[in-house]
This record gives sequence, structure tokens and C-alpha cells, in this order.
Amino acid sequence: MTVTTRGRYALRVLCDIAENQAACGQDPRSYVSLKDISERQDISRKYLEGIMNSLCKAGLLESSKGKSGGYRLTRPAEKISVGEILRVTEGDLAPVSCMGGGAPPCERAAECPTLPVWEKLNIIINDYLDSVSLADL
Repeated sequence: MTVTTRGRYALRVLCDIAENQAACGQDPRSYVSLKDISERQDISRKYLEGIMNSLCKAGLLESSKGKSGGYRLTRPAEKISVGEILRVTEGDLAPVSCMGGGAPPCERAAECPTLPVWEKLNIIINDYLDSVSLADL
């Protein structure tokens, strides 16, 4: 498993939104503008738009247009896990391709001496990433 720029940026952006909603007692129902996120995180707005669309479709963010528009979390940061975010942006988090959700059953699984290692690693990765919340970051 390699976390791409898309996954790393999604984590940074959601941290930015969570921090800005919590800063100075700001109303958690307020929106954070894409322009501000882009400038603070030094990520192009165009690239962020694609990430934000995915996060909105997955129900992690909601958006609003207009002067006070932008993005906000749909749930408290404590209720959003890093694993959930990475699954949205990266897809399956399996450490090897033969374990991925869309992979066909491996013909060698019954006699594969390494399969138990990959299965255990997959559990460890997913359990750990699911145990870390956006608030923890």
C-alpha cells in the first residue's frame, strides 16, 4: 500500500477544516473557503476541487456556494477516522494486490506460505488507521 498525494492532501485538508472550525470558538456550522484552504496548504485549487468532490460524495464534507460558502465536516473530527478518509481517496488499503477488494480469488491461496503474513498485516493496517481520528491529528 502506498498512500498517494491525493490521500495525503485529503488528510491535510480535513485537518485544516477541523482546525479552522474549532479555532477561536468558531461556529462548527461555519464553512471554510476553498481559497483559504488552498493558500494555507499550498495546494492548487483545481487539484483540491477533485479531492473535495470525493470527500463530499463520501459524506465526510458538505459544501455551500456563495459569499460565506466553502466546506465543513459533516461529523465531529473525533468521529472521522484516518482509515475512512484514506479508503475514500485511495480505495482498498490492502498491502498486496491479491488481497484488494476487487481482486479475483488467488489460485494459489490454499498453498501460499505468505498469505497469513499479508492477512495479518492487512488487519493491523486497517485497525490502526481506523483507530486514529481526525481529531487525533
